[in-house]
Amino acid sequence: MAAPEQLFNVRERKRFERHDIWERIAENGTISAAVMVFAAIAAVICANTDAYEAIHHFLETPLYVGLGNLTAGLTVELFVNDFLMAIFFLLVGIELKYEMTVGELKNPRQAMLPMLAAVGGVVVPACIYLIFNHAGARNGWAIPMATDIAFALGVLSLLGNRVPNGVRVFFSTLAIADDLISIAAIAIFYGQSPNPFWLGAAALVTCALVWLNKTQHYRLAPYSVLGLLLWFCMFKSGVHATLAGVILAFTIPAKCGVKLDSLTDWLGECLPLLDDRYDDEAHILGQHDFTVSTTKVERVMHRVTPPLIRMERLISTPVNFVILPIFAFVNAQVRLVGVDMSTLLTDPVTLGVYFGMLLGKPIGIFGMTFALVKFRVCELPHNVNWHMIAGVGILGGIGFTMSILISGLAFPTAQFEVLAAKAAILAGSVTAAVLGMIYMSVVRKHPAPKGE
Repeated sequence: MAAPEQLFNVRERKRFERHDIWERIAENGTISAAVMVFAAIAAVICANTDAYEAIHHFLETPLYVGLGNLTAGLTVELFVNDFLMAIFFLLVGIELKYEMTVGELKNPRQAMLPMLAAVGGVVVPACIYLIFNHAGARNGWAIPMATDIAFALGVLSLLGNRVPNGVRVFFSTLAIADDLISIAAIAIFYGQSPNPFWLGAAALVTCALVWLNKTQHYRLAPYSVLGLLLWFCMFKSGVHATLAGVILAFTIPAKCGVKLDSLTDWLGECLPLLDDRYDDEAHILGQHDFTVSTTKVERVMHRVTPPLIRMERLISTPVNFVILPIFAFVNAQVRLVGVDMSTLLTDPVTLGVYFGMLLGKPIGIFGMTFALVKFRVCELPHNVNWHMIAGVGILGGIGFTMSILISGLAFPTAQFEVLAAKAAILAGSVTAAVLGMIYMSVVRKHPAPKGE
């Protein structure tokens, strides 16, 4: 008999099963990507109706975050882009730390090919953008270089198990490295002139987080409180506040506070004690010794899971199903009413972003990979051929979250350039997704000959 059937009554068992179903839905990248797509579609529709003015007015509503004199003023739109997206960056940072600790980025030689391919997939789109905008809006060079992990992997998952695991690992590592480069670009090129006082305060808070890690504090509460304080200091400093999420992620412990090699022996000693103290004829409220013992076991077992994993479980569902859809709705407000379409379609920003995503990504990813393999610096992963690398390059053109975020940072006051960039991002992402799906569906039916 299954464990839930042994532990729970009928009603609780059904709740347990519903929770399992919800967890499977929440962990499905395709579903979370679809929710974000629907939010973006809804934003475009609303932006071109009479509801636009009301939405725009709401997004400009001022908010105040902080306590007493430590207060930061920002609009609803800034709250979404600076605060809520810091939680998204926290999740990205957790994924990066996981990969660097036990994942693909742990082995430098294995990670070298997709990481360097990501560099090619960043440089070429930026160059294509600058070719179109060499005499104009050069500040948007970073917009087409970011691959959206959620969208891209969601599209790849639609192909099911028919795509070799090596392709998934290659693409996942590439997308993570791509995000790391995008984060660095935001930090270096798209911050304001830093305020020395608040930058120093952020450094002190970071030192406090590192101290918590080094002194082996495994409760999430102090990290969360200091993380909020770090965000406030970063926001006030002029450096983009979302970077606080990445810094927080890298200071949260990846180890657990329990000696795992002694855990089994300890549990073996506890179980007979629990059995002796439990009276099946007495009400649970009257069994104080039994409940105290179970609480101690619960506290220990809670500490078996590293704080990094506990934080990921805490925020992953809200990020994927609340924060990213809200971000998509707020930032995909592409209003085309009254816009001269010929001017929009031929604008250098539109062309630079669109072709940077659609041509720059596959050229950069495939070209860098080809050069590294042909010069024997790296080898292709097992069961991965050149057709699949080309498909990965096409899917790398799916850019949304990071690209839209960077477009707002690149053109903080130029509304038409932001509109052009967002329109190109949406069009480029859809085109890359469709072409990538079609291409990968075809090439998986025609595997490359041996030795390719």
